Amino acid sequence: MPTIAIVGRPNVGKSTLFNRLTGRRTALVSDMPGLTRDRREGEADIGGHILEVVDTAGLEEADKGSIADRMRSQSELAIRDADAVAFVFDARAGVTPTDKAFARIVRASGRPVVLVANKCEGKAGTEGFYEAYALGLGEPVAISAEHGEGLAELESELLAALGLKPIVKARRRRRSEEPEPEAEIPEEAETEAEDPGKPVRVAIVGRPNAGKSTLVNAILGEERMITGPEPGLTRDSISSDLSWQGRAIKLFDTAGLRRKARIDELAEKLAASDAVRAIRFAEVVVLLIDAERPFEQQDLTIGNMIIEEGRALVIAVNKWDLVEDKQATLKDLKETVAEKFAEAAGVSVVTISAASGRNIDKLMKAILDAHAVWSRRISTAEINRWLQVALARHAPPQSKGRRIRIRYMTQPSARPPTFIAFCSQPGGIPESYMRYLTNSLREAFGMPGTPIRINLRKGANPYADK
Repeated sequence: MPTIAIVGRPNVGKSTLFNRLTGRRTALVSDMPGLTRDRREGEADIGGHILEVVDTAGLEEADKGSIADRMRSQSELAIRDADAVAFVFDARAGVTPTDKAFARIVRASGRPVVLVANKCEGKAGTEGFYEAYALGLGEPVAISAEHGEGLAELESELLAALGLKPIVKARRRRRSEEPEPEAEIPEEAETEAEDPGKPVRVAIVGRPNAGKSTLVNAILGEERMITGPEPGLTRDSISSDLSWQGRAIKLFDTAGLRRKARIDELAEKLAASDAVRAIRFAEVVVLLIDAERPFEQQDLTIGNMIIEEGRALVIAVNKWDLVEDKQATLKDLKETVAEKFAEAAGVSVVTISAASGRNIDKLMKAILDAHAVWSRRISTAEINRWLQVALARHAPPQSKGRRIRIRYMTQPSARPPTFIAFCSQPGGIPESYMRYLTNSLREAFGMPGTPIRINLRKGANPYADK
């Protein structure tokens, strides 16, 4: 698939243009410069051709080893891997020395370049538009990514840079028509039957500086995400596609989640919102714990959020190579998990070192096993054979002096496993008995580490008269 990298200095509108081309508001957008840090990829239908578009961090002069330097390195990798480059500058601000410096980098790459003069709406961008000829990148294309103006000409130039001709006339958005909101990460995961051909959606979440981006890089086998000792490096929820033992996986790296009271900056608020949506969108969520500070209150809060959302949970304990008494520490960790995450009893706890790649295979197996359990369906006959045994072992307590009868049970959906029990007095069954049924069901059918939902309904066995 041909690839176009969108590059330029910070705050020129690269992410807004990315959202326009892909038709989805997936990249975080704000007036704050430098909001984007990692590369984000998306597909765009341009002239009937499906192209891969890459949003990049702003190019800046920076000291070696700094965050800005690492962002620049990621942008330069995107240029190297691209088939064409869209170099964006702010026509209102005019051409700056930074634009000129990085225009030289783009020219030296040897890639075909389309010069994009953004923010050309009205008369304010006229002077800066003509300054662009000094960059030596050819004639600029005037657009307004925010208002959707000039996109037809830009798309034609992008196809020409790739040596492609339109197959069909691309549908043109009206000026007032906005990209689809946050289409890459819907509000929650689908609950229909599993399609084996679809990738397993996996989100890596945790507190800031737990090593999430380092873990994603270790799984992918490349430096795909910016990493470092500074907490809060990741802002967008960035997806990456991979294949693991023949199974397609879409992996999401997310921003670190802190308590709401400690989130002050706009960038972190946007990032936290994106991370929560990633949890709702995921099928399996890996909660990454720092072995040096395991299970702080925020870890427990995140874990319970995952369970409440009905996602399969896997706990990865990072920096395990720094732990001295491994056996005792692992025992304590498993006891904490059993106590704090009782609603998803049997959660897999995998010790890893993201920096060295230790136990990545073991973690990936745990992810796929958790997904299989989360997607499991049990026949109605098997459920009701189990139910009779469970009721014989421990009958429901009486409610208001009346005996409660649970007559029948079925599983209407999976992902997570969800059951309906038809009974005489739904409101009279205590929580303690529901926990007994849930744990017995989990044990009988081998469903560790996934939330199980049992809904009570008043009614008779629908098959009683058949």
